[in-house]
Amino acid sequence: MEPLYSDSFYFLGLIVLMPLLGAIINGLFGAKLPKNLVNWVACGAMALSFAFALVSFQALVNQGNGEEVGHLSYTAFQWIFSGSLSAEIAFLFDPLSAVLVLIITGVGLLIHIYSTGYMAEDPSKWRYFAYLNLFVFAMLLLALGKNMLVTFIGWEGVGMASYLLIGFWYSDADKAAAGQKAFIVNRVGDFFFLLGMFILFFTAGTWDYLELEQLATNTATAAVLLPVALPVGVLIFLGCTGKSAQIPLYVWLPDAMAGPTPVSALIHAATMVTAGVFLLSRINWIFTLDPNLMAIVAVVGALTALMAATIAIVQTDIKKVLAYSTVSQLGFMFMAVGVGSFTAAVFHLMTHAFFKALLFLAAGSVIHGMHHEQDMRKMGGLRKYMPWTHAAFLIGTLAIAGVPFFAGFYSKDFILWSALSNVHVLNVVGVLETAQMEMFTTTLAPAVVAADGHALEVLGGALFINWFVFIVGVLTAGLTAFYMFRAYFMTFHGECRADEETKSHIHESPSAMLVALLVLAFLSVVGGYIGWPHFIAAAFPAGLKVYALGLENWLSEVFVVSDTYRVLGRFGEHPYLAEGLAAATSVIVAGAGIGLAYLMYVKRTDLPGVIYARATKLHYVLSNKYFVDEGYFAAFVRPTLLIGKVMTWFDKNIIAGLLVGGAAFMTQNLGRILRNLQSGNVQRYATYISLALALVVLAIFYPGCLA
Repeated sequence: MEPLYSDSFYFLGLIVLMPLLGAIINGLFGAKLPKNLVNWVACGAMALSFAFALVSFQALVNQGNGEEVGHLSYTAFQWIFSGSLSAEIAFLFDPLSAVLVLIITGVGLLIHIYSTGYMAEDPSKWRYFAYLNLFVFAMLLLALGKNMLVTFIGWEGVGMASYLLIGFWYSDADKAAAGQKAFIVNRVGDFFFLLGMFILFFTAGTWDYLELEQLATNTATAAVLLPVALPVGVLIFLGCTGKSAQIPLYVWLPDAMAGPTPVSALIHAATMVTAGVFLLSRINWIFTLDPNLMAIVAVVGALTALMAATIAIVQTDIKKVLAYSTVSQLGFMFMAVGVGSFTAAVFHLMTHAFFKALLFLAAGSVIHGMHHEQDMRKMGGLRKYMPWTHAAFLIGTLAIAGVPFFAGFYSKDFILWSALSNVHVLNVVGVLETAQMEMFTTTLAPAVVAADGHALEVLGGALFINWFVFIVGVLTAGLTAFYMFRAYFMTFHGECRADEETKSHIHESPSAMLVALLVLAFLSVVGGYIGWPHFIAAAFPAGLKVYALGLENWLSEVFVVSDTYRVLGRFGEHPYLAEGLAAATSVIVAGAGIGLAYLMYVKRTDLPGVIYARATKLHYVLSNKYFVDEGYFAAFVRPTLLIGKVMTWFDKNIIAGLLVGGAAFMTQNLGRILRNLQSGNVQRYATYISLALALVVLAIFYPGCLA
């Protein structure tokens, strides 16, 4: 529908501007400002940004008046205008960006408040808050960009801010190296993203999302994008594997835990790492043009989820457990994108932001109370010392484990059911033979293949991917429940294993930190209540059913083409029994994971040692993270260092030594020889002249003599 505030909704500019002002004030003057004023500037900027986001959300809702809400937009200024290329600094606020903007500003505000307690004693707190505000500014650019160029500016901005925050304590060599690793790995992904953007521009002639959507979903123009959908999609997806930590570029995220814990919560759990999921959802109409592209995304997401989960089960650093858990949960989101359930991906992005931020902040509270101890083997029994932190961590653990009535259950169940049931229309038997390929590009006809409500016959390869992604997803859900409850039991149950000195100082965190935990704990419970499974929502009264499926309804107009014409439920329209069985399977597997963790770390604490003794080699492989870092070091880092050493030798010996030094040597010695010719001795000059004249005379009159 047409926007009510046509390109003039300036609140969108204010949402972005506030964190930038906070970063400028604290960055330029923070060192000389009182500590409390630094807090107020940083948190005040976030509070204003969140308030303007709420105003924008309300305006969007009002604009829809109960129907499609359309979008709001605002153009700040014309940036580039050259030939066929034009780009504006413009913002787009639609149902999709509204979800992410509210997460960035709302969760970001809570983490800023938490940071006032966590970083209270740090002498460079002003610099920390300047970086944090700068990150939020860049993240909002990414989420609100009306075209891919603005998105890319935000994309690069969050990478830079992430580098600054990971290496915040840069005097520690390991932390500085972690920041550099994150920066370099992300630049590799960004290179692919840029390539994809350029191919898309040369094909479509625009980077504007609304214009691209028109091209990709219009009868006359969709065929233009069809040939480049696979290469463009693969390149952009590779870019997303860097930012969102997927195979093969996930290796930076676990090391990024070197930064302050609130940074891990904001950047490496709730916002930046989900940028790839958001971007693929934003351009869903390109990805659904090619089922092979979607299959690649689904399989990579599934493998990443499983691999990270297996690594997490042997980690002993509480932040590393959460880091690999984040990689694994991001894999779930990419699985959802790959099976065409973009709503499920955004739903898990939202619930994950709540419970993972909660878990990171609760872990930060533990580390704060344990005087910077992160090794879970030196913890235990903390529930009696830190009751509020214990409750918060337990709620976050229940949510991520997928326990019913906690937020993670709803979004994870949605993903698993979609993995089992969704099928791309071009993978339905008979579609291509009936020449629907041409009609597919029109986005109008393929839905008829599912109109009779019966299960669809699916091509063998596609069916294999369906089952592969579903089984891997269920298995990963079980592993998630196990390693998260392992972390919970090791940290909060049993006897405290800390030394007496540490025990005497264990304390609950200050109220500024607990407030953020309580709010996030509340959201980690109720955040999923806007996305009940259909087989449960069907039992709700009609008035409540709208809210029970609230997120699905809210995002439906963003994904309407992909959901309606390109991706179908192969079992027909909401088969409640099958949906319920899929949900029951994931709950049973998650319960088994929790039970196993309870058995090993509460009832039979000798079991981990027994298993370790029988599977030492497997433990060695997992604890060394499948030696992926070592492989990258051998394949890329070592050759790069070797090339660097060769180039250094060449520069030193050939360029500087032989060429530059040789030329200087020759010039210097030639000068010494010539200097003797200009000694100032007139008699010697006369001798030289006489000899020269004699040679000239001989050359003229007796040329044969010289020869």
